Order: sequence, then C-alpha cells, then structure tokens
Amino acid sequence: MSRVPLSLLQQFVQVARLGNLSRAAAQANLTVSALSHQMRQLEERLERRLFERGPRGVTLTVEGCSLLEAVGEHFDGIEHAMSRYRCRRHEALTLSASAGIISSWLVPRLPRLLAGHPELELNLQTGSALVNFDREAVDAAIRYGKGTWEGLRSVRLFGEWIAPVAAPALIERMAGADPTDLANWPLIGDPNSNNRWNDWFDKYGGKPPQRYVAQVDTVDALKQAALEGLGVALGRMVTCKSLIDAGRLIMLGDRYMIAKEAYYLVYPPRSDDHRGVSTFRDWLVEEADAYCGQLPELNYETASV
Repeated sequence: MSRVPLSLLQQFVQVARLGNLSRAAAQANLTVSALSHQMRQLEERLERRLFERGPRGVTLTVEGCSLLEAVGEHFDGIEHAMSRYRCRRHEALTLSASAGIISSWLVPRLPRLLAGHPELELNLQTGSALVNFDREAVDAAIRYGKGTWEGLRSVRLFGEWIAPVAAPALIERMAGADPTDLANWPLIGDPNSNNRWNDWFDKYGGKPPQRYVAQVDTVDALKQAALEGLGVALGRMVTCKSLIDAGRLIMLGDRYMIAKEAYYLVYPPRSDDHRGVSTFRDWLVEEADAYCGQLPELNYETASV
C-alpha cells in the first residue's frame, strides 16, 4: 500500500468528528461530492470500510473508530502547536447559530450592529449542535439550553415561550373545531426529547393523541411542517413571531408555556481578549434587553414547565 497523503487523513478526522459531510466540506472549502470522493479514496487505499453512510450523516465503523483513535490525537497536537503562530484578526468574528435564530431574530438586527461598528467582519455559520471550540474555527455561538456548558462562558440573552401555532389553511380545514381542545386537532410531534405536548396536556388538561400526524427531529423542520398546514406545532415564539406577524402562522388561543431553557451567547475563555467577540457580546446583550422589553407580559411563575 502506498503512503496515504496526510490531507486525506486530516479530512477523515474532520468528517469523523463532525459526523456530517456537509459541515466538514464547508470547513474544508470543498464540495460535498469532492469530500465524499476523498473518503472513498481513503477507504480504497486502506482496503477498509471506515463509514456507514445514512440519510442523517455518517457514522464510524469499528475500523473507522480505530483509525480515528490512532491518528486523531496527532492532528490535535499539530493544531495546538500551530495555534500560537496563527494571526488573530480582532475585527473578524465567526459566529455559529441555528438557522431559525439567524434568519428570524439576528439578521433583521444586524444593520444596527454594522452601522455602529463598520470595522466588524461577521461570518455566520448555521448549526444547532454545540461547537467544539478546540477543533472548529468558531469564536462564539448562540445556543438554546440551560446555560451550563462545561469550560465555556455563557451570557443569558432571553427566554422562550411556547404556544400552539397552525397555518391559516389548516384552521380553515378545521372550521368549527375548538382551538382549546387540541386533542382533536392533527398535532406534529415535538422534537424535544421529552415531547412538550405531554407538558402541554398535563398543564391544560386532556390527553395527547395516540399518534401524531408527523414526527420531526429539528425545530426548523417543525416550523416548516406547520407552515405547510400539516398540523399544529408547539412553536417557539422567538423564531415564529415574524411568521405570526406576517399571517403565515396563527396562534391558537392565548395559552402558552415558558420553557426552562433560554438562549445564550456561548464562547470559550480564549475569546475573552477578542475585541470582535466583546463588541458583539455588548451589542447583543443590548438588543436582547430591548427585545425582552417588547414581549407581552407573561406569568413566568405559573406558566413555566
């Protein structure tokens, strides 16, 4: 077997750790097809199957796990050794956030940031998984959770309130149905691991359906399914409010729940001295405070779940 190029092994480590060809290709400035071809080329050179390929990404085989264990730490060592020589551009900031937060909440406010800080260069990456700041070229992230991420700084931005929403087309089809008796409506299963519909019916009475009209695995898919009129979704108002204002989704009744989770700006200690992160953090906190001041008055104590 001829010597395997280090570039192939480096790309293998990236794909193995991300478990996603699209994200790995984006970070390597390659097309997905080109990176997929490289991984097959590596498998052919080693005469080993390294990945199981599925609709939701790639997972390592036993042989793939062995290879990652053998070479991964060496690339980590090289990355750590070279980090001290890498020039940091303090006016450039790479931020990771979910597609919903970026499009619905962040982007409409960005003109104010760039008007006040024209020197800032903001690079946006979409994703919902927590960033591995040691291995990814990301300075900060906006994440939804309970605010406890080991080894990371977290700044609370705002909470989330949840309410049933549906497309006008579905409401028209269900004409005459009681919007408070949701057990008789087609419901879309919530991607939250605990299924928030159980919390909803515990709080407001009734029983969840024996089957949902559909089950989705991401918040963005949930929102899209509701927009298409597939069923009623428990919408996160931070990302659904603009759709409600535009009439594309309608809130059923005035009942709501406040989530225990909230949105946070998350970043590693190494970003403490990054001027771009500091500028963005201060601006983001001001925007979050202004946003919270515009929210309707909610009874957090009695509505929390």
